[in-house]
Amino acid sequence: MSNDTTTSGLTFDIQPSSARRTPQERAALLESPGFGSVFTDHMVTIRYSEEKGWHDARLEAYAPLSLDPATSSLHYAQEIFEGLKAYHHPDGRVVCFRPEANAARFNRSAVRMAMPELPEDLFLKSIELIIEHDADWVPTKEGHSLYLRPFMISTDIGLGVNNPSRTYLYILIASPAASYFSGGVSPVSVWLSEDYTRAAPGGTGEAKFAGNYAASFRAQAQAVEKGCDQVVWLDASEHRWVEEMGGMNLFFVFGSGDDARVLTPALTGTLLPGVTRDSVLRLAPEMGVPAEEGRISVEEWRSAAASGDLTEVFACGTAAVITPVGRVASPHGEFVIGDGKAGPVTMRLREELVGIQYGERPDPFGWIRPMR
Repeated sequence: MSNDTTTSGLTFDIQPSSARRTPQERAALLESPGFGSVFTDHMVTIRYSEEKGWHDARLEAYAPLSLDPATSSLHYAQEIFEGLKAYHHPDGRVVCFRPEANAARFNRSAVRMAMPELPEDLFLKSIELIIEHDADWVPTKEGHSLYLRPFMISTDIGLGVNNPSRTYLYILIASPAASYFSGGVSPVSVWLSEDYTRAAPGGTGEAKFAGNYAASFRAQAQAVEKGCDQVVWLDASEHRWVEEMGGMNLFFVFGSGDDARVLTPALTGTLLPGVTRDSVLRLAPEMGVPAEEGRISVEEWRSAAASGDLTEVFACGTAAVITPVGRVASPHGEFVIGDGKAGPVTMRLREELVGIQYGERPDPFGWIRPMR
């Protein structure tokens, strides 16, 4: 962490907001911020062009964007984003959890969407700056955090569709957040989607691409119509192999006690390589729970749940961290995982991971990066 605002040859222009919320206004908003609906006083922007490369880096007041109606991202969805969190630690530091991994995935998404890669030090500096200037927005209430949303859009003006944009805008905004699910860590119910597909081989499934999420809304609405909290995506060719849940990765727990092991669908190019997913794969073996990547079909999921071989299922992601799955529904009926409640392996992993994030447990992996 550095106080120098010069990074990758760029000096950030610091323009603090002249209309910051008062301490009283901020306290009221932090009391119950929900998720993604309250925003801090500042944002960071960096522009890119083929002629200048990355330039015009600044921290400025959070404000609406002014875009020409023919801006390419509005028509052809050349847009990517990331999601990560900042936490208040007991020693007073504000830290992030594995931001370097988010920086790397941001660039992998950029390559897939024919967008310029953002130097990792610029990505990290943007986070440092917004935390420095909006530190009072980092919640101190238990279970709350500051959600960070870096994103990039194409900004060429014109309706030509033959080539990617030549200009781009990177933006970082921040939002204090409570628990992602209003029910906390209560088990969620899921709907196995057979009508819709999230991604296909050779597509954009492994990129954190805005269009992937727009394409998921109808299936998510169907899940809600069926009385479920989230949709589970199956493979595009057979609609048989389990891939991921909504915007989260899935883990399956087989066995119990000392014999427990976890399995998550392998990355095939159609699944998002989640940072939390990778963290669980590394953390579980350290806790005595073998972890592997592989395949699981809907038929295997149902039969293993019925036989008792499958004891728990959980989903994981930045927003929800680790959330148990209790009930599964599909056009062919429904079934329950275990006793339908949060299982011991799920909760052990959740408590350990959250403990590392909030500075309440040791960090043997060096995942925590102080930002202030």
